[in-house]
Amino acid sequence: MAFIKSILLFAQQVRTEVSKIVWTSRRDLLVTTGMVFLMATVASLFFFLVDQVIRLGLTGLLGLF
Repeated sequence: MAFIKSILLFAQQVRTEVSKIVWTSRRDLLVTTGMVFLMATVASLFFFLVDQVIRLGLTGLLGLF
């Protein structure tokens, strides 16, 4: 019987805590998601360009030997 009471108390506490959550609006979610995709694209382009510059430099340097 104590086990069932503890389960019911836990469920009540979970419901109380979930009601305290402030959910983001749809607009905020879309803006944040867009920014994440934008920053990931910018970072990938940056590292691609850095990689190409390093590749060209090493190719030129090793081509001397």
